[in-house]
Amino acid sequence: MHAYILGGSKNIGYYAAVRLLEKGASVTFLLRNTSTFDNDATIQTYIKQGKVFLVKGDGLNLDDQKKGWETALENGDGTIDVVLFTIGGVPNFHLTKGFVLTVADLCTRSLLNLFQSMPASLRIPTAQPRFLIVTSRGITHSSHATLPGPLKAFYGYALPSPHADKLGAERVLAYVMGVPWRDEAPRPEVLPGGWEKLPGLPAEGEIKRVHIVRPSLLTDGACKADEPQKNGKAAYRAVEGEINGGYTVSRRDVAHFMVEDALPNWEKWEGKGVTLVY
Repeated sequence: MHAYILGGSKNIGYYAAVRLLEKGASVTFLLRNTSTFDNDATIQTYIKQGKVFLVKGDGLNLDDQKKGWETALENGDGTIDVVLFTIGGVPNFHLTKGFVLTVADLCTRSLLNLFQSMPASLRIPTAQPRFLIVTSRGITHSSHATLPGPLKAFYGYALPSPHADKLGAERVLAYVMGVPWRDEAPRPEVLPGGWEKLPGLPAEGEIKRVHIVRPSLLTDGACKADEPQKNGKAAYRAVEGEINGGYTVSRRDVAHFMVEDALPNWEKWEGKGVTLVY
Protein backbone atom coordinates (compact mmCIF):
# COMPACT_ATOMS: atom_id res chain seq x y z
CA MET A 1 0.00 0.00 0.00
CA HIS A 2 1.24 3.49 -0.85
CA ALA A 3 -0.26 6.53 0.86
CA TYR A 4 -0.03 10.18 -0.12
CA ILE A 5 -0.45 12.42 2.93
CA LEU A 6 -1.12 16.15 3.06
CA GLY A 7 -0.98 17.69 6.52
CA GLY A 8 1.12 14.90 7.96
CA SER A 9 3.85 16.87 9.69
CA LYS A 10 2.05 16.47 13.03
CA ASN A 11 -1.20 15.56 14.77
CA ILE A 12 -3.77 13.33 13.02
CA GLY A 13 -1.90 12.99 9.74
CA TYR A 14 1.34 12.12 11.48
CA TYR A 15 -0.23 9.56 13.83
CA ALA A 16 -2.06 7.93 10.92
CA ALA A 17 1.13 7.83 8.87
CA VAL A 18 3.04 6.04 11.62
CA ARG A 19 0.26 3.46 11.94
CA LEU A 20 0.31 2.85 8.20
CA LEU A 21 4.08 2.49 8.20
CA GLU A 22 3.91 0.00 11.07
CA LYS A 23 1.59 -2.08 8.87
CA GLY A 24 4.10 -2.15 6.03
CA ALA A 25 2.80 0.70 3.89
CA SER A 26 4.99 3.32 2.23
CA VAL A 27 4.19 7.02 2.49
CA THR A 28 4.80 10.18 0.48
CA PHE A 29 4.48 13.37 2.53
CA LEU A 30 3.83 16.79 1.02
CA LEU A 31 5.55 19.18 3.45
CA ARG A 32 6.18 22.90 3.45
CA ASN A 33 9.37 22.19 5.36
CA THR A 34 11.09 18.88 4.63
CA SER A 35 13.35 19.33 7.66
CA THR A 36 10.31 18.70 9.87
CA PHE A 37 11.38 15.12 10.49
CA ASP A 38 15.13 15.70 10.84
CA ASN A 39 15.04 14.83 14.55
CA ASP A 40 12.22 12.30 14.35
CA ALA A 41 13.82 8.90 14.97
CA THR A 42 10.70 7.00 13.90
CA ILE A 43 10.36 8.67 10.52
CA GLN A 44 14.11 8.66 9.93
CA THR A 45 14.12 4.88 10.32
CA TYR A 46 11.49 4.52 7.61
CA ILE A 47 13.27 6.99 5.35
CA LYS A 48 16.41 4.84 5.54
CA GLN A 49 14.30 1.78 4.75
CA GLY A 50 12.92 3.46 1.62
CA LYS A 51 9.42 3.57 3.03
CA VAL A 52 9.04 7.34 3.50
CA PHE A 53 9.47 10.00 0.83
CA LEU A 54 9.39 13.75 1.45
CA VAL A 55 8.21 16.30 -1.12
CA LYS A 56 8.67 20.00 -0.48
CA GLY A 57 5.46 21.82 -1.27
CA ASP A 58 2.59 23.93 -0.04
CA GLY A 59 -1.01 22.77 -0.30
CA LEU A 60 -1.99 26.31 -1.26
CA ASN A 61 0.21 26.14 -4.37
CA LEU A 62 -1.33 24.31 -7.31
CA ASP A 63 2.01 23.53 -8.95
CA ASP A 64 3.34 22.10 -5.68
CA GLN A 65 0.33 19.83 -5.48
CA LYS A 66 0.90 18.64 -9.04
CA LYS A 67 4.48 17.80 -8.06
CA GLY A 68 3.21 16.00 -4.97
CA TRP A 69 0.88 13.79 -6.98
CA GLU A 70 3.57 13.02 -9.56
CA THR A 71 6.13 12.10 -6.93
CA ALA A 72 3.67 9.96 -4.97
CA LEU A 73 2.74 8.11 -8.17
CA GLU A 74 6.38 7.44 -8.89
CA ASN A 75 7.02 6.26 -5.34
CA GLY A 76 3.97 4.01 -5.51
CA ASP A 77 5.08 2.45 -8.80
CA GLY A 78 2.22 4.10 -10.68
CA THR A 79 -0.41 3.58 -8.00
CA ILE A 80 -1.63 5.53 -4.99
CA ASP A 81 -3.87 3.49 -2.73
CA VAL A 82 -4.80 6.09 -0.13
CA VAL A 83 -4.83 9.88 0.11
CA LEU A 84 -5.00 11.33 3.61
CA PHE A 85 -5.94 15.00 3.76
CA THR A 86 -5.54 16.39 7.27
CA ILE A 87 -4.42 19.96 6.52
CA GLY A 88 -5.29 22.42 9.25
CA GLY A 89 -3.91 25.77 10.28
CA VAL A 90 -2.81 27.12 13.65
CA PRO A 91 -5.18 30.04 14.25
CA ASN A 92 -4.34 33.21 16.14
CA PHE A 93 -6.59 34.31 18.98
CA HIS A 94 -8.48 37.59 18.62
CA LEU A 95 -10.42 38.92 21.61
CA THR A 96 -13.60 39.71 19.67
CA LYS A 97 -13.28 37.26 16.75
CA GLY A 98 -12.01 34.15 18.54
CA PHE A 99 -9.43 32.00 16.76
CA VAL A 100 -8.74 33.40 13.30
CA LEU A 101 -6.83 31.72 10.49
CA THR A 102 -4.14 33.77 8.79
CA VAL A 103 -5.29 32.21 5.51
CA ALA A 104 -9.09 32.13 5.66
CA ASP A 105 -9.44 29.43 3.00
CA LEU A 106 -6.48 27.22 3.94
CA CYS A 107 -8.32 23.87 3.95
CA THR A 108 -10.77 24.72 1.20
CA ARG A 109 -8.19 26.01 -1.27
CA SER A 110 -5.76 23.19 -0.49
CA LEU A 111 -8.53 20.67 -1.13
CA LEU A 112 -9.49 22.36 -4.40
CA ASN A 113 -5.85 22.25 -5.45
CA LEU A 114 -5.68 18.57 -4.57
CA PHE A 115 -8.58 17.71 -6.86
CA GLN A 116 -7.61 20.17 -9.61
CA SER A 117 -4.12 18.67 -9.85
CA MET A 118 -5.23 15.03 -9.65
CA PRO A 119 -3.54 13.07 -12.47
CA ALA A 120 -5.74 11.84 -15.29
CA SER A 121 -4.59 8.26 -14.73
CA LEU A 122 -6.10 8.33 -11.23
CA ARG A 123 -9.46 9.76 -12.31
CA ILE A 124 -10.50 6.52 -13.94
CA PRO A 125 -13.09 5.04 -11.54
CA THR A 126 -11.23 1.76 -11.08
CA ALA A 127 -7.92 3.56 -10.46
CA GLN A 128 -9.08 6.19 -7.99
CA PRO A 129 -7.34 6.14 -4.61
CA ARG A 130 -9.34 6.08 -1.40
CA PHE A 131 -9.63 9.59 0.00
CA LEU A 132 -9.79 10.06 3.77
CA ILE A 133 -10.59 13.71 4.43
CA VAL A 134 -10.72 15.24 7.92
CA THR A 135 -13.07 18.20 8.48
CA SER A 136 -14.91 18.81 11.76
CA ARG A 137 -18.07 18.21 13.70
CA GLY A 138 -20.41 21.13 14.38
CA ILE A 139 -19.75 23.20 11.26
CA THR A 140 -23.25 23.05 9.75
CA HIS A 141 -26.46 24.18 11.45
CA SER A 142 -27.71 20.59 11.78
CA SER A 143 -24.43 19.36 13.23
CA HIS A 144 -24.10 22.37 15.54
CA ALA A 145 -27.53 21.58 16.96
CA THR A 146 -26.29 18.21 18.26
CA LEU A 147 -23.52 19.74 20.40
CA PRO A 148 -23.82 20.06 24.18
CA GLY A 149 -24.62 23.62 25.29
CA PRO A 150 -21.13 24.57 26.52
CA LEU A 151 -19.56 23.28 23.30
CA LYS A 152 -22.06 25.26 21.21
CA ALA A 153 -21.06 28.41 23.05
CA PHE A 154 -17.35 27.69 22.67
CA TYR A 155 -17.62 26.87 18.96
CA GLY A 156 -19.76 29.94 18.32
CA TYR A 157 -17.29 32.28 20.03
CA ALA A 158 -13.90 30.73 19.42
CA LEU A 159 -14.01 28.77 16.16
CA PRO A 160 -16.15 30.56 13.54
CA SER A 161 -13.15 31.22 11.29
CA PRO A 162 -11.66 27.70 11.21
CA HIS A 163 -15.14 26.19 10.88
CA ALA A 164 -16.03 28.50 7.99
CA ASP A 165 -12.99 27.08 6.19
CA LYS A 166 -14.03 23.50 7.00
CA LEU A 167 -17.53 24.24 5.69
CA GLY A 168 -15.99 25.32 2.39
CA ALA A 169 -14.10 22.04 2.24
CA GLU A 170 -17.32 20.12 2.90
CA ARG A 171 -19.00 21.98 0.03
CA VAL A 172 -16.21 21.00 -2.33
CA LEU A 173 -16.45 17.38 -1.21
CA ALA A 174 -20.21 17.30 -1.74
CA TYR A 175 -19.69 18.54 -5.29
CA VAL A 176 -16.98 16.10 -6.38
CA MET A 177 -18.86 13.24 -4.68
CA GLY A 178 -22.18 14.19 -6.27
CA VAL A 179 -23.94 14.61 -2.92
CA PRO A 180 -26.80 17.18 -2.75
CA TRP A 181 -25.84 20.24 -0.72
CA ARG A 182 -28.58 21.30 1.70
CA ASP A 183 -26.58 23.47 4.10
CA GLU A 184 -25.72 27.15 4.09
CA ALA A 185 -23.39 28.51 1.43
CA PRO A 186 -19.77 28.96 2.52
CA ARG A 187 -18.46 32.49 2.93
CA PRO A 188 -17.32 34.04 -0.38
CA GLU A 189 -13.86 34.74 1.04
CA VAL A 190 -13.55 30.98 1.59
CA LEU A 191 -15.24 29.71 -1.58
CA PRO A 192 -15.82 32.43 -4.21
CA GLY A 193 -18.60 32.20 -6.76
CA GLY A 194 -17.79 30.18 -9.88
CA TRP A 195 -15.39 27.82 -8.12
CA GLU A 196 -17.06 24.85 -9.83
CA LYS A 197 -15.52 26.00 -13.11
CA LEU A 198 -11.93 25.98 -11.88
CA PRO A 199 -9.61 24.34 -14.44
CA GLY A 200 -9.01 20.68 -13.74
CA LEU A 201 -11.64 20.33 -11.05
CA PRO A 202 -13.37 16.94 -11.39
CA ALA A 203 -16.92 16.97 -12.70
CA GLU A 204 -19.76 16.82 -10.22
CA GLY A 205 -19.98 13.29 -8.86
CA GLU A 206 -16.74 12.13 -10.52
CA ILE A 207 -14.91 11.18 -7.32
CA LYS A 208 -16.62 8.31 -5.51
CA ARG A 209 -14.01 6.81 -3.20
CA VAL A 210 -14.23 9.35 -0.39
CA HIS A 211 -14.78 9.07 3.33
CA ILE A 212 -15.18 12.20 5.47
CA VAL A 213 -14.03 12.12 9.10
CA ARG A 214 -15.66 14.71 11.39
CA PRO A 215 -14.08 14.66 14.83
CA SER A 216 -15.47 16.53 17.79
CA LEU A 217 -13.29 18.97 19.75
CA LEU A 218 -9.75 17.62 19.40
CA THR A 219 -7.39 16.93 22.29
CA ASP A 220 -3.77 15.82 22.53
CA GLY A 221 -4.69 12.89 24.75
CA ALA A 222 -3.57 9.29 24.48
CA CYS A 223 -5.11 6.78 22.09
CA LYS A 224 -7.78 5.17 24.26
CA ALA A 225 -8.46 2.57 21.58
CA ASP A 226 -5.00 1.12 22.17
CA GLU A 227 -5.82 0.51 25.82
CA PRO A 228 -7.83 -2.46 27.18
CA GLN A 229 -11.53 -1.57 27.24
CA LYS A 230 -13.86 -2.51 30.06
CA ASN A 231 -16.94 -4.61 29.29
CA GLY A 232 -16.14 -4.58 25.58
CA LYS A 233 -17.17 -0.93 25.27
CA ALA A 234 -15.64 0.92 22.33
CA ALA A 235 -13.08 3.61 23.16
CA TYR A 236 -14.89 6.18 21.03
CA ARG A 237 -18.12 6.48 19.09
CA ALA A 238 -17.94 6.44 15.29
CA VAL A 239 -21.38 7.17 13.88
CA GLU A 240 -22.48 7.87 10.33
CA GLY A 241 -24.07 11.31 10.15
CA GLU A 242 -24.82 13.22 13.33
CA ILE A 243 -24.67 12.15 16.95
CA ASN A 244 -26.14 13.87 20.00
CA GLY A 245 -23.90 14.85 22.91
CA GLY A 246 -20.27 14.24 23.62
CA TYR A 247 -17.45 16.72 23.81
CA THR A 248 -14.02 15.59 22.69
CA VAL A 249 -11.88 12.99 20.97
CA SER A 250 -8.10 12.74 20.81
CA ARG A 251 -6.14 13.19 17.62
CA ARG A 252 -4.55 9.80 18.21
CA ASP A 253 -7.95 8.12 18.37
CA VAL A 254 -8.98 9.82 15.13
CA ALA A 255 -5.87 8.37 13.49
CA HIS A 256 -6.74 4.99 15.01
CA PHE A 257 -10.19 5.07 13.42
CA MET A 258 -8.82 6.04 10.02
CA VAL A 259 -6.24 3.26 9.85
CA GLU A 260 -7.80 0.52 11.96
CA ASP A 261 -11.45 0.89 10.92
CA ALA A 262 -12.10 3.15 7.92
CA LEU A 263 -9.51 1.61 5.60
CA PRO A 264 -10.01 -2.10 6.38
CA ASN A 265 -13.80 -1.63 6.33
CA TRP A 266 -13.87 0.65 3.32
CA GLU A 267 -17.06 -0.77 1.80
CA LYS A 268 -18.87 0.21 4.99
CA TRP A 269 -17.64 3.80 4.99
CA GLU A 270 -17.18 4.79 1.33
CA GLY A 271 -19.21 7.83 0.35
CA LYS A 272 -20.16 8.58 3.94
CA GLY A 273 -19.24 10.96 6.71
CA VAL A 274 -18.58 9.79 10.25
CA THR A 275 -18.71 11.74 13.51
CA LEU A 276 -16.08 10.75 16.07
CA VAL A 277 -16.52 11.54 19.77
CA TYR A 278 -16.03 9.93 23.18
